[in-house]
Amino acid sequence: MATAQDFRRMALSLPEATEGKHGGHPDFRVANKVFASLGVPDAAWGMVKLTPEQQNVLLEAEPKIFAPAAGAWGRRGYTHLRLAAVDRTTLLSALTMAWRNTAPKRLLATSAVEASSGGHR
Repeated sequence: MATAQDFRRMALSLPEATEGKHGGHPDFRVANKVFASLGVPDAAWGMVKLTPEQQNVLLEAEPKIFAPAAGAWGRRGYTHLRLAAVDRTTLLSALTMAWRNTAPKRLLATSAVEASSGGHR
């Protein structure tokens, strides 16, 4: 089980990640682009920006943890995760994928996250 504080701490541990606010919810950005949010759709959930392919893999592997966002957002890969169901390893993996999907190429080229994320892109 992970908490909102775990989510926040892990998101902010990624290179150049910052916390902001969008739509009344905390969000996490790299190069001013959102890669994750907390409290979406409610306080029990977080959201990560995945590719549709990454989303499909996680939905099939962990349907009790992951759910697509509604409508077009979900079809583009935006994925909700249930904080009470996710372990910290899976949470960090999902956040890392989302960060990598959003980070600029110059940052990916110099970041240890690129090498340590297991090649999920």
